[in-house]
Amino acid sequence: MYRWSFPALIVLFPALLSAQDVLHIADPAAILPSAELGKEAGAKACLKEAGLDDAMADEVLLLGTASNWPVGLRTDSARTANAGAIRNYNVRRVCEHGVDSGMVSIVAVRALDNLHMPEDLRSRTDVYMLVRSEGLKVAETAAQRPAPSRGPSWRQLPSARILTPDALFATYDLSTDTVGMAVLRANGLSQPEIEAVIFRSHERNWPEGMDSFNERYPRLAELKGYKARLLAKWDDKVVLVVPAELNRKAPVGLRPYMDIYLVYSATAVEVKTKRR
Repeated sequence: MYRWSFPALIVLFPALLSAQDVLHIADPAAILPSAELGKEAGAKACLKEAGLDDAMADEVLLLGTASNWPVGLRTDSARTANAGAIRNYNVRRVCEHGVDSGMVSIVAVRALDNLHMPEDLRSRTDVYMLVRSEGLKVAETAAQRPAPSRGPSWRQLPSARILTPDALFATYDLSTDTVGMAVLRANGLSQPEIEAVIFRSHERNWPEGMDSFNERYPRLAELKGYKARLLAKWDDKVVLVVPAELNRKAPVGLRPYMDIYLVYSATAVEVKTKRR
C-alpha cells in the first residue's frame, strides 16, 4: 500500500483523473454524509471497474472517510454553512454505480484543482466523496472559465510592516470600492489577479487562526510578525500582500497556505523605501 506524507500535495492517479471532465457540486446536499466510503455497498467494486487495483482502491476508500476531509466538509452543519463555497469545488468523477435511491458517483477532490478554495475547504491531499449523481454538473470549459489565479506577483513590491494590527478591514469588499479597483488596474493587475485579491482579502478566506474576530483578536499582536509587501495604496487605505513563501515560519493558524491580502488603514502600515 502507498504511504502518504500529508504535508505535501498528493495525487493518487493523475493520468486517470486528468482524462475526466471537471465537474461542480451544483447541490451540496447531494454529498452523502457517510462517515466511511469503504462501508458503502458497491464502492470497491465500482473502483475496480474503473481500473483501480486493490491498493489504489483501498487508498480512495481511506481518503473517502470524513475524518480525512477538510474541516469545512466533515459535518452536516459545516457543509450547510459552506454550501455556497462548496459549489466552487472542481471535482472529477472516478466511477458511478447504482443504489436503491438512484445513481451515485465517487468523485475526487484534487488538491491541485482546488487551490482557490477557502482554508477550511482546502486539503493538502486529494480526498474522495460519494455524491448523488444528479447533484453534479459539468463545469464550464477552460476557455469559458480560466483557472483561478495564484494572485499578482509580489517580488518587486516594496516591503511593508504592520504597526497597528487592529486597524484591519477584515470584511472589506474590495469589489465595491471603485477607486481601489481603478488603482489595482492601473498597477497592471489582470482581471483574474484582481479577483484573487478580492477573494483572499476577506477574513473568511484567511488562515483558520484569523478568519473571524473571535479567533483573530487574541492574536492581533502576532500579525506584526508578518513579512508583507505593499500591493496598492489609495485614499486612506492600503492593500498588503502576505506571501505564503515568506511566511512559512509564521505561527500555526496564521501561516498562509496561499498568498493572502490585508486591507489596512494607511497610517497603520510602514512602507520601506526601496534602495536605489
